[in-house]
Amino acid sequence: MVGAWAVSTLLCYDRCGAAKLDTHSYPSHSVSETAGVDGPTETGQPEATVVVDTVSKHYTVGNRVTALDAVSLSLAEGSYTAIMGPSGSGKSTLLNLIGGLDTPSSGTVTVDGQQVSSADEDERAAIRGTAIGFVFQTFNLMPRLTAIENVALPLVFDGWAEANRRERAAGLLADVGLADRTDHLPAELSGGQRQRVAIARALAPDPALILADEPTGNVDTDTGGDILDIFDELHAAGNTLLVVTHERHVAERADRIIHVEDGTVRATESLTGAK
Repeated sequence: MVGAWAVSTLLCYDRCGAAKLDTHSYPSHSVSETAGVDGPTETGQPEATVVVDTVSKHYTVGNRVTALDAVSLSLAEGSYTAIMGPSGSGKSTLLNLIGGLDTPSSGTVTVDGQQVSSADEDERAAIRGTAIGFVFQTFNLMPRLTAIENVALPLVFDGWAEANRRERAAGLLADVGLADRTDHLPAELSGGQRQRVAIARALAPDPALILADEPTGNVDTDTGGDILDIFDELHAAGNTLLVVTHERHVAERADRIIHVEDGTVRATESLTGAK
């Protein structure tokens, strides 16, 4: 039953579309120009929630197009990473592969100890439904479901009893400041409130990874700041976050920025010392 939720997630992601990212000159934080590759974690360091190992992705549309070329990186457990890159850089392909929405032409992708790249569709659906929480730019809430029903939806497909999933959903809505909006439909909520519901939904199955695609793209500046504050709280609580954005101030909330260009990781910029 997990598969049905994951398939709906896939359809929502396809409708969302790829973010249009751009990069400019980088401030003088710590920037590695050596392809920005993070290998397996060393002894004593946090375990990797995500490991991308020498991943390439090719498409044939008339001619062969290389979207990613031998990319390797890892996301440590509890880390907060942003991805930036111009349109066509390969960052959306990278997100698709990490999110289990596509498979690489070569190389491996592992999320929460599960190899996504070699899994079949049902297995990838299960990983998407339990190990990964998606937050989309356009919210992608079910319009005929209330806020609490939207948040509880992943748990329906994961086999939770109704009372337990409603309790979980209500608690998550309270955590994002919507305890008084549980029975409202998406059309009765502001853009910022809808995104809060989407964040609560992403957290429902207690995923190993929160994957956010332009999470502030459809809200005003003040509301966007509130959303980023929630992400900061999630990070402080030990969650692993990967955010795609074209906005520098959004990326700078992370611990590091991975700059993607021409299908490769051009630089990894550490922000830890700059905060």
